[in-house]
Amino acid sequence: MYNWRKMSDLERQEALKYRKQHKLPWHNPPHLDIEGEQIYLITATCFEHRSIIGKAKERLLECEISLLELLRERLCEVYAWCVLPNHYHFLINTKEIKIIRKLLGRFHGRSSRKWNLEDGTVGRQGWHNCFERPMKSERHFYVSLNYVHHNPVFHGYVDKWTGWPFSSAPDYLEKVGKERAAEIWKSHPILDYGKKWDI
Repeated sequence: MYNWRKMSDLERQEALKYRKQHKLPWHNPPHLDIEGEQIYLITATCFEHRSIIGKAKERLLECEISLLELLRERLCEVYAWCVLPNHYHFLINTKEIKIIRKLLGRFHGRSSRKWNLEDGTVGRQGWHNCFERPMKSERHFYVSLNYVHHNPVFHGYVDKWTGWPFSSAPDYLEKVGKERAAEIWKSHPILDYGKKWDI
């Protein structure tokens, strides 16, 4: 629904009709509450993709640290992450996706209030929800992992994975080695992954 404002009236009517028929939220991504342990790619974006997180490096670091603490306190295994000026991605394993979403919602509320006070923009909507995408296979996992680490390059912030400090990419490369990471990159290319929802 990112393209809502670009749609014609007819396209909007058709999109809403489809979402109502399929019992989907009208303007937000649907949440899939899978029982038991599951790996998810969690993504959240600032409202209208504004660069709210990226106003200062301290804010990016604060966001990264807060989200990692939140996830690790709930015993989530965090495989990959990156925090960018207007959105973030975390690839995690959890049994508690409903609780994680609730905690992320609270973080979004607290951080919006704090940053709005800092920016003198009280009342500004800081975040536009979050969504979780369950991994369907090992291949899906590795493509997602590559996607998360490549995201700062994809958006033009840096030329190499290791150039972006608010990411797990340097730790990942140290852990698996550059040779193995290159093999995983070649065998699990991202292609158009994320093209329609991460813009």
